[in-house]
Amino acid sequence: MADDDGSQTTTDHETIREWAEDKGGQPARVGGTGDGDDGGLLRLDFGDEDEELTEISWDEFFDEFEDSNLALVYEEDSRFSKLVDRDSA
Repeated sequence: MADDDGSQTTTDHETIREWAEDKGGQPARVGGTGDGDDGGLLRLDFGDEDEELTEISWDEFFDEFEDSNLALVYEEDSRFSKLVDRDSA
């Protein structure tokens, strides 16, 4: 779904994975976040040398993505993206 500002929102795992990998992105978790059943804050890592990001598998990413009820807001022609609550997207 496209927004007025040119961004798109999706929850489709294949769309997210293809978009991220086309731009050199990998799934990651912010180190030091989460405990117990909470997997922590998710991010897409584009190799910007953020020491706090820990690479995780796509399966781990999407498990937490679904558990947290997230959606990805992104721009097709840039690396802009953010994870948002699905209900507010």
